[in-house]
Amino acid sequence: MLDANRRVVVTGVGAVTPLAMGAHASFERMLRGENGITQVDGWDTSAYATRIAGLVQGPVLKLEEHFTKPEQRRMDTFSMMGLLSAREACRDAGLAPEQYDAERAGSIFGTGIGGIDSILDQYAVLNQGGPRRITPFFVPNTMSNALAGNVAIEFGLAGPCFSTASACASSGHAIGLAMREIRSGAADLMVTGGSETVINALCMAGFNAARALSTRNDQPEKASRPFDRDRDGFVMGEGSGALVLESLEHARRRGARIYCELAGFGQSDDAGHITAPDESGRRPANSMRLALADAQMNPDEVDYINAHGTSTELNDTMETRAIKLALGEEAARRCAVSSTKSMIGHLLGAGSAVEAVATVLTVHGGVAHPTRNLEHPDVENGCDLDYIPGAAREQAFRAALSNSFGFGGHNVALAFRRHP
Repeated sequence: MLDANRRVVVTGVGAVTPLAMGAHASFERMLRGENGITQVDGWDTSAYATRIAGLVQGPVLKLEEHFTKPEQRRMDTFSMMGLLSAREACRDAGLAPEQYDAERAGSIFGTGIGGIDSILDQYAVLNQGGPRRITPFFVPNTMSNALAGNVAIEFGLAGPCFSTASACASSGHAIGLAMREIRSGAADLMVTGGSETVINALCMAGFNAARALSTRNDQPEKASRPFDRDRDGFVMGEGSGALVLESLEHARRRGARIYCELAGFGQSDDAGHITAPDESGRRPANSMRLALADAQMNPDEVDYINAHGTSTELNDTMETRAIKLALGEEAARRCAVSSTKSMIGHLLGAGSAVEAVATVLTVHGGVAHPTRNLEHPDVENGCDLDYIPGAAREQAFRAALSNSFGFGGHNVALAFRRHP
């Protein structure tokens, strides 16, 4: 039985995003409403309908500056990127090995696809050189649990350790389940989050085939426009995010700085279609209700929602409807809502983690980032809430939700509460 009285707090954050290396550097650019979407130049994209994405590798991150060549051979890109976020989060939390019991500390990370770069690279090696040329690191590099394992190895986390895979809700599930490990009494400290590196020729071709991406190739800075009537699809992105979670008692005992409380976790499934969301918003709303109930929080306490906000008509309309169902019409209209994806694109399995980091910093700092490119709200399709257009919003946010919805009908909501 979970102990609802065992409170869980956030003591460290880390992120690698198309805007910047680092959680705080990324958030500062988010507050200014800056753009992280650019032209893809890693291969010939002339035959692609969409040729833009939220890139990390190249504009923001050079892996060789952070990892030796042997380390690069032993880890896929998604593991290295996630490990960088975990390192930052642990530094930010001021963690030292002597401050925690390794047996009661763990690592849970999410990813939608995992080590796809290693798969593509080694498939080319197989075709060119035959089976004897395949690296012995192929299998451990491609495993979706490799990131959680590598984080556990680096920080000596000998407690709960596994990965979650639920498409764009993957790292939301990871964070929620990490919270439950602490709540249950099985752990005192968890490092959690997610990573995704899918900006490659195959993955972009697949999402192009799904016809869900923006084709505003000549104006990448204007391509991701959640809740705007002139949107034409979402923009893919890559990156990673990480949180250090601790029981309140553990954090106080070691004198940690506390950002906020992770107070609730709700999950549901549409049980309808493998890619299209529940248009009624009923089941996504249920994930929000469950998160609020888990947090013992009333809907009118929620002052901010970091929306899934993909920049597609189906999602934006559904999510707005779901927010109204979950909070009630009056509370929904009073609540501020914004989409991180408007600046960095859709990070798929890592999206929940980076957006959770943004939500944590919003609640802690009392300022929420705007929704970039929101010029003409799509009120005709029901998008009529306060999506923070234009400029950042300063406010003493009492509590916030962070929403994530993934292919497969997966819905996750995380509830955060300001810590005194």
